[in-house]
Amino acid sequence: MRRLMSSLVATVTAIMLLGTVAVAPEAVAASAAEDGKAVAFDRKKGNCMTCHVMDDATLAGNVGPPLLAMKARFPDKAVLRAQIYDATKKNPQSMMPPFGKYGVLTDKEIDNIVEYLYTL
Repeated sequence: MRRLMSSLVATVTAIMLLGTVAVAPEAVAASAAEDGKAVAFDRKKGNCMTCHVMDDATLAGNVGPPLLAMKARFPDKAVLRAQIYDATKKNPQSMMPPFGKYGVLTDKEIDNIVEYLYTL
């Protein structure tokens, strides 16, 4: 009985491992950045280009600062994420909507936007 259980566990483990595909961290980050760009450019979601000059956005606004050299400007991703989540925490007079606080964007969408902004 013990042999049978051991064999069964080995078989199930092998099946699970065969179904698992290793993905390089770079591919995951690239995919997240692509998803983040889609949200940033989505007029019903991030709509970042309404206020910011960024990447290849057309008719970009100039109310907010240009979104460029983001890694240099925000070496800590958590600070950038906090800014997108609720800019009013750092500056109560900020015109930037608190995307996370008001549930406009999900945590995953904000994380993806951060990954995208790090490509700029």
